[in-house]
Amino acid sequence: MNMPAPASSSLDAPLIVTVAPNGAYKKIADHAAVPVTPGQLAETAKLCLDAGASMLHMHVRKADQSHSLEPDAYLAATRAVRQAVGNELVVQITTEAAGVYAPDEQVASVMAVKPEAVSVGLREIALGPQADARVASLFSWLARERVMTQVILYDTGDVERWQAYRRQGVVPDAPWFLLFVLGRYSAGQTSSPSDLLPFLAVHDHAYPWAMCAFGRHEHACAGAAAALGGHARVGFENNLYLRDGSIAPDNAALVRQVAEVAGALGRRLATADQVRALFLGDER
Repeated sequence: MNMPAPASSSLDAPLIVTVAPNGAYKKIADHAAVPVTPGQLAETAKLCLDAGASMLHMHVRKADQSHSLEPDAYLAATRAVRQAVGNELVVQITTEAAGVYAPDEQVASVMAVKPEAVSVGLREIALGPQADARVASLFSWLARERVMTQVILYDTGDVERWQAYRRQGVVPDAPWFLLFVLGRYSAGQTSSPSDLLPFLAVHDHAYPWAMCAFGRHEHACAGAAAALGGHARVGFENNLYLRDGSIAPDNAALVRQVAEVAGALGRRLATADQVRALFLGDER
């Protein structure tokens, strides 16, 4: 597979808006509109599609609303979302450990599901004496199976490790998508648009990038990413607040805010098929 053209991270490229509606930890007790069942995920997916999202970053839960990587749960949720929106959203699962799953369990989950798209936290997979071998095996499989893969990077050290893996041939050339996580380890876990700058200073621009952010400045961070040619992930996973400081009524309201910024910048919103064309070289 060939890497995407550099224009994939530019103001000329359609803006990919991903919604992360639940994450591993948020529960209905945190907000009544946090989706925790397949049906709720499907309803949220439709609302967010209508608001401008092209990708759904989907977590699944156990009966007690706790984090799960069970393949059957992913498959059931994916079926429900597809019934609601067809192929109009890219459905992305996650390998997130959330303090529950070991690296090999994370790898086994994504291989069992064989999803359309997945997000992989590099530092959660690259652990222990077999770290390099596990990374090589997983990313080779992802490239071979044409699973659209977003690599989660929490700081500049993660970016440099990712780039070293590529130079060393541990990770093969493929159309990877990077996610810069802003402020994960900052005081109060509240992100700022300036948190993007260290990432961009070390990023080699070989692949498109997006950001996600924590707390009430999520919208400002998304706007900065859009203005700098990147892409944005927003949603209740990391933030419940609208730009005016009030609690968002639902995930779609957070997506809608980013769509408005895209319009102000003159950036079109990407469709799911455009995302597939960029990262898989085909459309459905």
